[in-house]
Amino acid sequence: MACRIGELVLDCADPERLAAFWGAVLGYVELGREPDGSIELGPPADGYGGPLPALVLSPTTDPRPVRLPLHLDLSPLGPDPATETDPDTATETARLLALGARRLGTTTDRLVLADPEGNEFCLRRPRTASS
Repeated sequence: MACRIGELVLDCADPERLAAFWGAVLGYVELGREPDGSIELGPPADGYGGPLPALVLSPTTDPRPVRLPLHLDLSPLGPDPATETDPDTATETARLLALGARRLGTTTDRLVLADPEGNEFCLRRPRTASS
């Protein structure tokens, strides 16, 4: 027997704002709301319980004292079936910045960004079967 990641929970000051941001970034839709103000997002076709984890944005007023030990690494979807080419990372970077991400830096194979509340995530170059 094995487990899968069912949900990723992100504490945040403004769940509405981050739900709009992460929903647009991931192509997720709102799956539900909890009485505490948490908003659950997930893939539109699968909802909760599908192969991809849901994202729960949980309201908190506690400031984060240190950098989170976990962050998301994103890869542009691809290859594009119409052209059989990798997605354009520059185009995806521009889209993320237009949604409200901030550029923090770069490493060898990724761009380090932050969401509207400063939570770090990375945009990796597209992966292939050999990378």
